[in-house]
Amino acid sequence: MKDTLKHRGMRNHLAQVLIDKGIADKKVLDAVRQIPRHLFMDSSFEGHAYQNKAFPIAANQTISHPYTVAFQTELLQVEPGQKILEIGTGSGYQTAVLLKLKVKVYTIERQLELFKKTNIFFKKMGYRPKQVIFGDGYKGLPKEAPFDRIIVTAGAPEVPKALLSQLKVGGRLVIPIGFEEQIMTLFVRTTEKEFSKTEYGSFRFVPLLENKN
Repeated sequence: MKDTLKHRGMRNHLAQVLIDKGIADKKVLDAVRQIPRHLFMDSSFEGHAYQNKAFPIAANQTISHPYTVAFQTELLQVEPGQKILEIGTGSGYQTAVLLKLKVKVYTIERQLELFKKTNIFFKKMGYRPKQVIFGDGYKGLPKEAPFDRIIVTAGAPEVPKALLSQLKVGGRLVIPIGFEEQIMTLFVRTTEKEFSKTEYGSFRFVPLLENKN
């Protein structure tokens, strides 16, 4: 697949849809306009890639709605050069959005099929996260902690304590919490031992399952 003027026009339309839904961060919107989302999906979905919909990818996972990606990214309030931990690499689209914002991304994927496929795709496309890791996102990445921001792109029944502990003071963690439906939740580490918590609307995510292996 190629990235054509038609695709770019569709991305501009998608960005306007996101603006109409309340996304206001210009840098996030610019990333949506620039990143060829259709290349992150099976070619059979190419004609629908710039609709605000989730689509199946490998390993029974999904590429999230563009609005969800934009909403989570906006909540993070990232600054260039920050160190970001992403739990759930998936198709790599969220990773690409973060990279466009000029941050250092460490991303973890628990599905081996997806990990291999997306890692190859990143190299082919020239996307360069600091690390792409196969492993259990519940554990975070202690050896690289603390992080300025942490984003979880799959539903979790509760916030993993390991992730909270790996957040810098002043850092932000965005995670969808719940079972069949999730509540988008923002945690801000206000002191070494205290966190503020803000809940946003209901979303639907593929569950983040703990890796028992």
